[in-house]
Amino acid sequence: MESRLRRDGLSHTAPQISVIIPTYNCDRYLSEAIESVLSQSCSDGEIPGVEIPEIEILVVDDGSTDSTPEVLQRYAGQIRAVRQANQGVAIARNRGIDLAQGKWIAFLDADDFLLPQALAARLAIAESSLKAQPHLGIVHSGWQRVNAQGELLMVVEPWQQIPHLDLASWLRWKPVLPSAMLFRRDWLERSGGFDPRFPPAEDTDLVLRLARMGCEAVWLPQITVGYRQHEASAMHKGLPQARSLAAVIDHFFAQPDLPEAIRWLEPQVRYNTLVWIAWYLYYTGHLTEMAEYLRRSLIHSPYSRVEAIVHWADSFTAFSKNWGSEFNAVDLVRSPEWAALIRESGMRESSVTKPD
Repeated sequence: MESRLRRDGLSHTAPQISVIIPTYNCDRYLSEAIESVLSQSCSDGEIPGVEIPEIEILVVDDGSTDSTPEVLQRYAGQIRAVRQANQGVAIARNRGIDLAQGKWIAFLDADDFLLPQALAARLAIAESSLKAQPHLGIVHSGWQRVNAQGELLMVVEPWQQIPHLDLASWLRWKPVLPSAMLFRRDWLERSGGFDPRFPPAEDTDLVLRLARMGCEAVWLPQITVGYRQHEASAMHKGLPQARSLAAVIDHFFAQPDLPEAIRWLEPQVRYNTLVWIAWYLYYTGHLTEMAEYLRRSLIHSPYSRVEAIVHWADSFTAFSKNWGSEFNAVDLVRSPEWAALIRESGMRESSVTKPD
């Protein structure tokens, strides 16, 4: 097995890709993440016509109190590891950007893992696309959702619904997953990196800023990473996730000099974002807050109140399907929070007990 990493964790020449792994109390998954990156630099399973990239691995320990230091010690000589006081994933990623030497940067959350030859495939499309798109700064790919044990839950191929990545599509759909993306380092440096004011939606804020600056993005229509779902993952943070995403959208539209075409999208983006947040709060068991966000969505709704409630039920069904989970409309309709929304609209319960 031929490796393209030096024993000090750096490539033989300046690395093409710096892989940044921020970690906080994630010792049970960290080894799998690191091993999945180490395997990217080996010739086993090499893609014909695609060179093995030169890679460096930077692990930023954000003040872990578990056995993370012992895990990292096992990889001494293969990775660069730094430790900082706990400041959050945004600061940890920014620390990695400051230390990175590669032209391209890949972020990998410590509970995720790369699939074989993921970085080679991302780099190949990045370098080939630069010829026609000199402003290219992001390569995005698909992912597979897995459970805590790494067992497949579903495959996500966002390009099927969102064929083009531009500011409007980032705003409307927000298909952001850092572990599935490759960033050009100079664009990250120009943008100022991740804003720690918006955890855990700082990644969406970053991508919107980059797109606003003119940073272009392309799809790699391939599954390249395993995105782990477990109780401590970002998607299970409930209220912080919801409030953070709403704050990012508020911050974006507070900019006074947005293009007219983007300003025109504001009501649609705000409405759809608030409805998605409401579904997410329902999914994570926060029904009181779910109702609050649905009421907020009415300010931007293109529908009457009665039509909006039917649309909410339809949307919850679609969001659940896209997330690979079952949606029980009867349970929702029987909740006191939903019943209150029905009463406010003057509808009969039977009108929304059977969404399509």
